[in-house]
Amino acid sequence: MAPPPPPPQWVLDLNSTPPAQTRSSLPDPPGYTPPTALQSKSSKSKSQPQTVSRKPPTPEETATLKLKKAWEIALAPAKQLPMNAIGMYMTGNSLQIFSIMMVFMLFKGPVQAVLGINQTFARFETEGKKEEMLWVKLAFVGCNMLALALGIWKVNGMGLLPTTRSDWLAWETERVPLERAYFRLS
Repeated sequence: MAPPPPPPQWVLDLNSTPPAQTRSSLPDPPGYTPPTALQSKSSKSKSQPQTVSRKPPTPEETATLKLKKAWEIALAPAKQLPMNAIGMYMTGNSLQIFSIMMVFMLFKGPVQAVLGINQTFARFETEGKKEEMLWVKLAFVGCNMLALALGIWKVNGMGLLPTTRSDWLAWETERVPLERAYFRLS
C-alpha cells in the first residue's frame, strides 16, 4: 500500500501556531500599552489591577448627556426633510400608486411621531431637566410639522387640495342679474 499523500499547506497552516508578530516601524498610538509591558508591570506589583476603572458619571453629567441625546432625536425629522423633498420631487405630480404611497408615508410618519412623543422622550426625562425637555419636545413637534407641510405642498402639487374656485362649484349659487337689457333688431 502507498502512504497517504501529505496534507495541503492550508491544513498545516491552520493547525500550526501563528508565528510571533514582528513590530512594525510605525509608533504605537497614544494610550496603547503593549502586552509585554502589561505583563512586566503586573509582575512587579501584584496589588495593582490591570484595568483602569473610570469613575461613574455624576447625576448632573448623566442628565446633560440625556438632554444632548434628546436634542439629537428631536432634530432627526429635520434632517430627513431634504431626502423627503427629493423623493417628492422624483415621484412627479401625476396620480400614480408610487406617488400616492410616498405621500401617505410622508403624512403617516410625523403623525405617529407626534402621537408617541411621550414614549419617545420618556427615557430622557430627569427631574432637573423638565423645562429643557419641554423645549426639546416643542422642537420635535415643529420638525414634524415641517414634514407635514412638505406633504401638504406635495398634495397641492398633485392637484388634490381644493384651492381654486372651480373646486367649489357645487356650493356656488347662480348669480341673479340686477337688470336685463333687451335689444330689438330692426
